[in-house]
Amino acid sequence: MKGVLLVNLGSPDSTDPKDVKKYLDEFLMDERVIDLPGWLRTFVVRGIILNTRPKKSAEAYSKIWWDEGSPLIVLSERLQEKVQDLTSVPVSLAMRYGNPSIKAGLDELDKKGVDEVLLIPLYPQFAMATTETILVLAEELRQKHFPHMSFTNIPAFYNHDDYIRVLANSIHEHLKDKEWEHLLFSYHGVPERHIKKSDITRSHCKIDGQCCFSSSPAHQFCYRHQCYMTTKRVAEYLELKEDSYSTSFQSRLGIDPWLQPYTDKTVNGFAEKGVRKMAVVTPAFVSDCLETLEEIGMEAKEEFEERGGEEFHVIPCLNDDQEWVKVLSRWIDEWAHSS
Repeated sequence: MKGVLLVNLGSPDSTDPKDVKKYLDEFLMDERVIDLPGWLRTFVVRGIILNTRPKKSAEAYSKIWWDEGSPLIVLSERLQEKVQDLTSVPVSLAMRYGNPSIKAGLDELDKKGVDEVLLIPLYPQFAMATTETILVLAEELRQKHFPHMSFTNIPAFYNHDDYIRVLANSIHEHLKDKEWEHLLFSYHGVPERHIKKSDITRSHCKIDGQCCFSSSPAHQFCYRHQCYMTTKRVAEYLELKEDSYSTSFQSRLGIDPWLQPYTDKTVNGFAEKGVRKMAVVTPAFVSDCLETLEEIGMEAKEEFEERGGEEFHVIPCLNDDQEWVKVLSRWIDEWAHSS
């Protein structure tokens, strides 16, 4: 019997600093998130970060927390429920970090008699710290607890016509009655070394402004290329003028070089150059979360306005948009009815 597991990033169980610390420990101790030697990662995470960051992060989560709970969890649950309504196979939900866990999601499918699972990491672009870590953990759990199961996964869908269409239409719908001078595509950042580690050719990715735009097998797993291609295809679909949009990367951590340009500096730079009306979309996420609601919707907006900006439009993620639900459901049905 076939079934589906939707997997998103995850969230703390509450805004209590203890719950936030527990979540951050699981997240940051992942060797594909902070890819340092084990002893050094433990020192950095448990010796430094977890002694200072949980309280600050808890305060940030408190700003965006809903009565029903974590926005990311609630929105993911709504998506799962709507997809389930349109598909004939069981659809469960899991988070890579926190609850419900991937093991819990697989347990749920197992109890329904599912032995063929379609894993759908809810990330349009491939990255070590997102898609790869989900697939690796899922396989470890399969071998240990569910050896009778077989897994298939949907590859990065950043370039899929259906995804581009629903993303572009969502942007158009949210901006159609608003004035804006520049549209910024802000993607979650990753360390530059992650890009080079994911390069299956071991030579193509130089992060030099050209490699992402020259054909290569490396692009199958190149997060930077996939982000720029998402921007390019959406811009083409919406027929945006070349100087009316750009790409940036947010949420950097530590002192190592991360993908640039940085979103905060980009937003501030536009305000200082006289741009008064901006719009920001965050296509690395399919569900609104701390990084979209607080980092962009509050912090970036405030800094833009402090520098003279007048209007800052934050475009919601696809969340449980009905057109997105239809696309996911169609992908699932195509898989479910394949031989």
